[in-house]
Amino acid sequence: MKQQTSRRRFLGAMVAAAGGITLPAMIARGANPDTALSECPSTDHFWYRLQPAGRYIDSQRGNKAFAYADGMLFLSKDNGRTWPYRLAFSDAQRITFSHILKNGNIVFATGAQLYLSTDNLKSYRQITVKALDGADYLPHRPQNPACPGWYFHTLPGTVSWDVNGREMMVWGNYCNVEGGATPVNIYYSTDSGRTVKIAYAFGQNPFFSDDGSAGGGKGGKLLGNPDNPVLARHIHTVAYNPAENAFYACTGDIDRGAGLECHWLRGTYDTKRDKWQWKVLVSVDSNSRYKSGGINFAGGKCYWISDANALRPWNEGDYDRGIFCCDPADIANPRKHTLLFNPQVEAGSMIIQDGVMLAAHCGPASPMNTGFIISTDMGKTWAQYDLKEFGKRCPTRFHAKNGDGWFRMDLRSCWITRAEVLFMKPKPGIRSHTAKSKS
Repeated sequence: MKQQTSRRRFLGAMVAAAGGITLPAMIARGANPDTALSECPSTDHFWYRLQPAGRYIDSQRGNKAFAYADGMLFLSKDNGRTWPYRLAFSDAQRITFSHILKNGNIVFATGAQLYLSTDNLKSYRQITVKALDGADYLPHRPQNPACPGWYFHTLPGTVSWDVNGREMMVWGNYCNVEGGATPVNIYYSTDSGRTVKIAYAFGQNPFFSDDGSAGGGKGGKLLGNPDNPVLARHIHTVAYNPAENAFYACTGDIDRGAGLECHWLRGTYDTKRDKWQWKVLVSVDSNSRYKSGGINFAGGKCYWISDANALRPWNEGDYDRGIFCCDPADIANPRKHTLLFNPQVEAGSMIIQDGVMLAAHCGPASPMNTGFIISTDMGKTWAQYDLKEFGKRCPTRFHAKNGDGWFRMDLRSCWITRAEVLFMKPKPGIRSHTAKSKS
């Protein structure tokens, strides 16, 4: 398959990177939402702009946006032009997750704590998650108080769907990298965040016990469901297929000796009984198309992108990676998959909306600085771009387009450390170079 890479010229200003999961000290060259498209940098396929300085815009939905700054939360109803709603919140810089629901409720999290605002940030309350048996699910007492765990942090920007006429929020935590050792769970809410419960709890991985370190390690307190033999390091994606009324989840990362950590699961939810049924479809090691993320369902097909790696010797040889699609019934059968495009690099984030497929390189593994993959015709043609002016970055947490037509995403340094927020708007009627699909 012929592939073409387009590289943007250097724009002159490097963006300052921020450490940890806290608010960046400076967001350089930001543009406000009213900036003319002609003044925004662009490629052949999209315009792009950093968020304006002053706030970290953590999530968006329609015309609404949720942001934070030092000690303060903000809500906009005009795509970030004004921020009339605000609330003092001392741990604002520790926010690791947020989501705006259809009815306007906002769910947000800091480490091991989950919160809800139902009144446009006039107030908030803490949410106590319910365990599989209905009891209160309380976070573990961390060995290191500075590392309580990333209980609710997730990689996709889409975490809720219309399920049988009701919005349902379902997401899994990407954890055990920064923030402290964390049990791996899939969470859900059927009442706009008022109640949050565990849909699935992975087992106790001895390689990510609470030893006080930022990523967890061996020899500490075991975390997770002691009755579940299925182990994972973290969850890459949870997605919903309305055609089947079913959810799919994929996890990472590698067989460390305690068991495989890469799985695809299929789950169905019984509304009347408030019960889940899950089945593990595939369990593999890390050099596999199933070590993946960015699961999307469109036109009756399942689409995903793979970040396969870790052959022995480390990262040498061929990799089973790329952007794939298949019928949902054929997910476990690689012979029925179609390879749409192979960027020849690890890539784990993707969103599909209005015929546009937007994905990104994993920065540390890519020859590009900030690599993007785009198709504006549902996978018939493709292009790649390097937004080199941002330095080594991993785009993730792709949010659906806002009311002005801009996708929103995090730019992460070292794969997972929060740095900047980027907005991207596809150009209409643009086709990439021609690339034939390959099975």
